[in-house]
Amino acid sequence: MSLYVMLSTLSESGRKVLRNRPGWIRKVNREVETMGVKVHAQYALLGPYDFLTVLEAPDNETVSRVSIELGARGSVQMMTLAAIPLEQFIARLERGSGRRDTRKGKKTGPP
Repeated sequence: MSLYVMLSTLSESGRKVLRNRPGWIRKVNREVETMGVKVHAQYALLGPYDFLTVLEAPDNETVSRVSIELGARGSVQMMTLAAIPLEQFIARLERGSGRRDTRKGKKTGPP
C-alpha cells in the first residue's frame, strides 16, 4: 500500500454544505473507504487549502478514481501527492549511492 497526501479546497457549494451539515465530511470519508482507500488522518487548514488528508491506497489508479469521483461532484478541488516515508526514502538513496549506515557496521563511501 502507498501513502498519499490530498490537499482539498471547497467550492462555494461545498462550503454551504459543510456549514449546514458539518458531519458531511465523515460521510465522504466512508465513501472513500468503500473505493478501497483508507483515510489515515485529516486536518482542517487555514490558508489556500481547506483540508489535508493522509490516505493509503493500493495504487495510483485507485487514488485517482477517488479524486475523479469527488471532483465530479463540484463541491471540492483536490491536489493529490504521493508520499514516501522518510526511512524508506533514505534507504533507497543509500542503496543507490553504495553508501551504508556506519552505525550498523556497514560500508560507506563510493562502491
